[in-house]
Amino acid sequence: MTTTTRIVCIRHGESTFNAAHRATGRDPGHIDARLTPRGQAQVAAARDGLRDIPFELVVTSPLTRAIETTMGLFGEHPADPEILVEVLHRECQESSCDVGRAASQIAAEFPHLRVDHLPEIWWHAEGDPNAGGYHIEPRPLFDQRVAGFRDWLKHRPERTIAVVGHGTFFYHLTGEWLDNCQSTELDLSARPVLV
Repeated sequence: MTTTTRIVCIRHGESTFNAAHRATGRDPGHIDARLTPRGQAQVAAARDGLRDIPFELVVTSPLTRAIETTMGLFGEHPADPEILVEVLHRECQESSCDVGRAASQIAAEFPHLRVDHLPEIWWHAEGDPNAGGYHIEPRPLFDQRVAGFRDWLKHRPERTIAVVGHGTFFYHLTGEWLDNCQSTELDLSARPVLV
């Protein structure tokens, strides 16, 4: 008998990068952008819709906007799910906000989260940076991460998992573009999305 795993993918709330980019159309240079007050309100509004789902595991990207969203959504969730920080589903690195902070900095700010399994530099930092001073992740590497994360989820023992992450990554994983704090369910038995 096969048991289906329920996987709910949730995009982070509005970040300072999202707000500035929407206003100007330009990259504002916000490394590892945080949530705006509007983003925090989006998280608060989404919280109740997730409270009745008996999540066993929450997997969050190590980017700060995702961690802040995770803590706002699941910090006091009735099921008290395990929270796991995972780098495989970090955002496709193509903007300043997708560059992370060192694992030691994350550990100092969020001491209740385990990040000792992360390398100190866990984002893409190979080759020469662009004119903005950050590295662009090559598409083949990104595609490998999407496939790798799908495979990682397939091998998890939990039956109900929340994944807190990012718009571009979720688009390539699910085929849906999610607004800030919007969610969708991922069917691992379906064929992988090719976009």
